[in-house]
Amino acid sequence: MKTVITIIHVIVSLSIIAVVLGQPAKTYGLSSAISGGAETFFGKHKGRTIEGKLKKLTAFAMGLFVLTSLLLVYYTGK
Repeated sequence: MKTVITIIHVIVSLSIIAVVLGQPAKTYGLSSAISGGAETFFGKHKGRTIEGKLKKLTAFAMGLFVLTSLLLVYYTGK
């Protein structure tokens, strides 16, 4: 059982790395300060955009990471 959880843990870890690297940077330059009104449409539908989906996927993968970490601690201590 420990081997299966370890494999799942490694897969989840790699998926977290991939999802985080796939997210756009949150840096705001001068262009976003000038065109500040462009964010209003995307602010309403933020959960439907690719960035919103990646954010949800990151949260889900982090939850799985914590769960597999706790399971590994449990099975290692046995």
